[in-house]
Amino acid sequence: MLIGDPEYASKSREIYKNMGVTAYTYNIAESEQYKQIYSLLQKIRPNILILTGHDAFMRKRNDIYNIDNYKNSRYYIQGVLEARRYEHNLDNLVIFAGACQSYYEAIISAGANFASAPKRVLIDMMDPLIVAQTIAYTPVEEFIPLENILSNTREGIDGIGGLQTRRTIQNGNASIII
Repeated sequence: MLIGDPEYASKSREIYKNMGVTAYTYNIAESEQYKQIYSLLQKIRPNILILTGHDAFMRKRNDIYNIDNYKNSRYYIQGVLEARRYEHNLDNLVIFAGACQSYYEAIISAGANFASAPKRVLIDMMDPLIVAQTIAYTPVEEFIPLENILSNTREGIDGIGGLQTRRTIQNGNASIII
């Protein structure tokens, strides 16, 4: 998991440890994450990638489809593009990207399996962790149940969205870069 917030990175590390999931947590500013993703993916070879931190939609600008109206969405998009350069298959590397009020449609279009925030709402810091945990414990060759993920997040479909994704890794063998 690449996280732009040191407090969240520390909490995430502890939560994943308690879940029994192998997670590599890096506190990297949102604007720097995409620059380090490819080399981290080569080094660790994870099954799940979480790109998160902070974001914001500048409502006074009023155009949700203009990337310039977001604080950090462009960096999440660049990060997803770098990750897909490393692994094209959406089932071999499952990606969650975004944060509060992120440009959901552009992040999904870049190649993320899951992203925030379809309705430009604030998400809970636990939401990316819930997504990762569900992915890690979904049986092999089963579709990841989006409704199960959403029912456990703060804002549900308004805060997290995604694509139908099939797991191809074994339970207990999930490794995550956060």
